[in-house]
Amino acid sequence: MTDPEPTARESRAAFNEDWLATIVGLVLLLLVLTGVIPTGLVP
Repeated sequence: MTDPEPTARESRAAFNEDWLATIVGLVLLLLVLTGVIPTGLVP
């Protein structure tokens, strides 16, 4: 009676998406702070 967990794969994908969003946000912040992206483009 050892059924595999049905949400194991889904939670792993969600975890990876969270990290991806965090990294993208930090890269955008870094680009704004370094002046690569002008301040006028950021709301």
